[in-house]
Amino acid sequence: MTGGTGFIGAALCQALAGAGHTVTVVTRDPQRTGGAAIGWEGVSAAVRETDALVNLAGEPLGSGRWDARQKQLIRDSRVRVTRTLVGAVAAGEPRPKVLVNASAIGYYGPRADEVLDESAGPGTGFLADVCRAWEEAALAAEDLGLRVVRLRLGVVLAADGGALARMLPPFRAFLGGPIGSGRQWMSWIHRDDVTGLVADTLANESYRGAVNATAPQPVTNRDFARMLGRVLARPAWLPTPAFALRLMVGEMADLLLSGQRVLPGVADRLGYRWRFTELGGALQASIQG
Repeated sequence: MTGGTGFIGAALCQALAGAGHTVTVVTRDPQRTGGAAIGWEGVSAAVRETDALVNLAGEPLGSGRWDARQKQLIRDSRVRVTRTLVGAVAAGEPRPKVLVNASAIGYYGPRADEVLDESAGPGTGFLADVCRAWEEAALAAEDLGLRVVRLRLGVVLAADGGALARMLPPFRAFLGGPIGSGRQWMSWIHRDDVTGLVADTLANESYRGAVNATAPQPVTNRDFARMLGRVLARPAWLPTPAFALRLMVGEMADLLLSGQRVLPGVADRLGYRWRFTELGGALQASIQG
């Protein structure tokens, strides 16, 4: 697994290990990682001894202002790492059976109220371009005989990281509210369902191609803010104007001010058993758990 020390990867490692799997994390600094970990120099040998690859590597989108350098880092940390991993697979045999490669619903670009499942085409903009290149790099593994799952992640909810961790301080300080108009869609998923869905894609060979990792009930940003305020027993009345957000974070504001109304068509069709289908329960579990 790449990205195994991150917000999603660490939880996934724990879940897979708890289910009896042996997980090896690929990291730039294996000495600082607990458990089985290797550096990138050992990847070619390691992939010949594993059944499955999970690629979660990528610079967090919110780690810096999106200047030219940061945008290149966001792209390279996804596309180049994926190419390196697929190259390691190509270098020898035997080969893993499956590659589960992270992507994001940013693939669809800003789409207003359009309902999107995995059959929808790519959108436009920086993130859509990155996701398309990211997925194309992963698809090269199909030519090597691997089953490839492109996991398009929505807004992942857990209190110890990601978007929710950044929202909690202002809401707890009575400063929470919608972003911009609040009409943009938020396609969310609880982190436990991300780990559950990845485990399902590894075990079930019917998963192949694009898979939307989003809960079945997306909400608008305004409704998300209201529900978070209700769970925290705080008001959610103070909006963040679009112009102010753009002054603070620049182009990254587009990520927050536009959205996608995404449905998990493949997961539902294949019978994935959702832990959290309703936002209130997902927020309660995230904050109180």
